[in-house]
Amino acid sequence: MVSDYNLTPNEKNVLIALENLNDASPSELAEKSEMKMETAMQAAFLLEEKGLAQVEETITEIFELTGEGKKYAEEGLPERQIIDTLSEPMAMDGLKEKFSPAVVGIATGWLRRKGWANIEKGMVIPTGNAVVGDDEEVLAIFAGEEKTFDELGADKNIVNDLIKRKLVVKSENKQRKLIITPDGEEIVAAGIVIEEEVAQITSEMLKSGQWKNMKFRSYNIQTPPRQIYGSKIHPYQRLIDQMRRIFLDMGFTEIKGEIVQSSFWNFDSLFQPQDHPAREMQDTFHLDSTSELPLDYKDNVCAMHEHGGDTTSTGWGGKWSEEIACKNVLRTHTTALTIKYLADNPEPPVKAFSIDRAYRRETIDPTHTPEFEQLEGVVMDKDMSFANLLGCLKEFYHRMGFEDVRFRPGYFPYTEPSVEPEVYVDGLGWVELGGAGVFRKEVTEPLGIKYPVLAWGLGVSRLAMLKLGLKDLRLLYQSDIDWLRKSPVCQL
Repeated sequence: MVSDYNLTPNEKNVLIALENLNDASPSELAEKSEMKMETAMQAAFLLEEKGLAQVEETITEIFELTGEGKKYAEEGLPERQIIDTLSEPMAMDGLKEKFSPAVVGIATGWLRRKGWANIEKGMVIPTGNAVVGDDEEVLAIFAGEEKTFDELGADKNIVNDLIKRKLVVKSENKQRKLIITPDGEEIVAAGIVIEEEVAQITSEMLKSGQWKNMKFRSYNIQTPPRQIYGSKIHPYQRLIDQMRRIFLDMGFTEIKGEIVQSSFWNFDSLFQPQDHPAREMQDTFHLDSTSELPLDYKDNVCAMHEHGGDTTSTGWGGKWSEEIACKNVLRTHTTALTIKYLADNPEPPVKAFSIDRAYRRETIDPTHTPEFEQLEGVVMDKDMSFANLLGCLKEFYHRMGFEDVRFRPGYFPYTEPSVEPEVYVDGLGWVELGGAGVFRKEVTEPLGIKYPVLAWGLGVSRLAMLKLGLKDLRLLYQSDIDWLRKSPVCQL
């Protein structure tokens, strides 16, 4: 019967030890079997797979006071310290003279929340309802010792509030118990012989003939081997490389630039008004540093903003501020790179693209992150037309594997006409993937650019989500080793 289970010597030792102990902790099992705890547990898990042993795991939540919690358990919570001194209304300034600002700051919110006092016109007015609270009773139960939830006997919400206030910290105590099963007991009762087994034959055994008298460990050829995963490029990086390769094959030049850009290049050069909402704190990471304005362009950009320069445009009116234009930001789009590249290379032809990160103050959720990749491109040459722009983008999306591509009219501050490319995805319908258009004269004229400029900015991460079948943008940046291993190298 023992041979049916193909037990190793370690498994036999553990099985005999469990039969003697009935049930045991890992340390007791290691001591009884005279093995290291790690080795004994490994054998126990193998026995569990064979139905000869059982490993039970229990997790106990342990709660204890933090340093601050111990302090307030002795001195009283901040709100208790203050309410005990209030026999009549007192001004906030008066409290700050008696207590530290930290205590007063914490206490006032809890005084109102618990209904112990009202705050009116800078006065703290006691209500006379300052009975001992459940949270104070729980703090007293600890008495400086660790407690389980059952020992506290408190409402879970009260304990959670104390954890949020960083007065209590929770940890987990994992305990394992090992038990022999009836099948395991039957194996032991039938008799187990422990003898040395050879797992691998050596050349010395063959030469000496020693192998003839040895017992070899048998192998279960039905056991599936451990799956081996080959190294591969991250799926997101692979798609970025594919996009880069497409534009390089189409004759474009890749450009790079600094993450920190002046507001001049990030906003003003693109004819974005200085009071535009996109410049506000909720969209842009503003920095304390500043940059020098380009002397060759700043007067022209100023004139364009204020009255339209030498064009038929009327500009935005008002006073253009050099101080605002000097302020540095984390680039909100990679258009800051392409417009600067055009200013440095005003003679046609120009075909350039950039795949790089941009930064905006976004709340992290399944479709937004504060930093993201953007694919930016421009084409500048004689006689370039809107039709050339649509043809270029359609070619790119076709090479990315999207058969159906269409364009909807759109609006962007620095292009006219403007479109939003869309691709058709089974199960999702038409999905918008960016914006494109022809740069307005208000953008090109101040920089000395005399020819039409086709421009686009495409969302790389959204395109990657479609290609990889993801519903959460954050998965592109998480190190989920299982997903990385199982992701296909190519899309069939």
